[in-house]
Amino acid sequence: MKIAVENKCSDYNSYRAARVKSLFNVESGCNFSLSAELPIDDDDWKVGLIVGPSGSGKTSLGKKIFPECGITGLSDGWAEGDPIIDSIAPGKSFDDVTAALASVGLGSVPSWLRPFKVLSNGEQFRAGLARLICDAPQRAVIDEFTSVVDRQIARVGALAFQKAWRRTSGKAVLLSCHYDIIDWLEPDWVFDTASGKYSGRGLWRRPKIDVDILETDSSYWEIFEPHHYLKLPKMVAATYYVAFVDGAPVGHIATAPRLEIGAMRACRMVIMPEWQGAGIGVRFLDEVCRMQLEGKNRWGRRCPTYFHTSHPGLCAALRRSKRWSQVSAVMFGGNKKKSAQSISKSSRGAINAGYGGHFRAVQGFKYIGEKPC
Repeated sequence: MKIAVENKCSDYNSYRAARVKSLFNVESGCNFSLSAELPIDDDDWKVGLIVGPSGSGKTSLGKKIFPECGITGLSDGWAEGDPIIDSIAPGKSFDDVTAALASVGLGSVPSWLRPFKVLSNGEQFRAGLARLICDAPQRAVIDEFTSVVDRQIARVGALAFQKAWRRTSGKAVLLSCHYDIIDWLEPDWVFDTASGKYSGRGLWRRPKIDVDILETDSSYWEIFEPHHYLKLPKMVAATYYVAFVDGAPVGHIATAPRLEIGAMRACRMVIMPEWQGAGIGVRFLDEVCRMQLEGKNRWGRRCPTYFHTSHPGLCAALRRSKRWSQVSAVMFGGNKKKSAQSISKSSRGAINAGYGGHFRAVQGFKYIGEKPC
């Protein structure tokens, strides 16, 4: 595909325009031209990237590649007062929408209940990607990709988007002025408008993410608590694990014994928003549960681990994993009165409290580990 861009506008001769021409020896600013040879006529690609500085012709090239679909704006067309969970793909199922939100790293459940305009820049960026994945057009050109978010969210967001987009049948051309996303995006092709160079597939690999898991105390929980979708007290008799990337805390999980069944339970799982979508969460959970199964805990006892969650995306991921087996699904919440009677009986009336009384669907999973060959 050979593309020629010719943009023209009026040549102004006002006093200021004439003075600029004289001072900087510029004859005219009314013409812009760019030509590009893009061997992308075959259908064997999913994600393309046009990268370069502002004003170098990225948008004009994008319009020429897919002239029938126009430019997609991730922040355009959102309902004024509706939460994003209602604004994204109203005709699709709840599970499809939540899966799309989780796939691009917007796993913070309270954010799903907010209108688009009150979200942070990073959350708006990911919400726009989730809507695009749900809509799944056959052709899409996305302008200003990652331009308004910090670079950590940009890189992880690019990684999360390309993984989710490749599960659709469409083609996406991304326009960006940032070169740092290329390795994370792993595009099928890149055209650099600054150099005029085209690069084909297979030249980029996502950088390796080294995660260190440390056993800690509860002091780290205050960092992660604002990002947990429930407001809960600290766990009793718990061991806390924190995942670090380059010395920065990115994930949190706590485990506590379930003495009545000779097992452990994992809870308080949080991945920091800027790292959601990078694939750290389930791997972190797997590793902590593997340690319990091998007896690498303070009791030195080999035991399985149970994990309960209401998050639709996490439930789906654990069901897909061969390391996990689903053991329960309470879809209508717990009986608080029954819980209160049990606690009162066990404490001989010293404690008057109960858990439950909500309509939160909770699904339970058991870590069974890798099956031997």
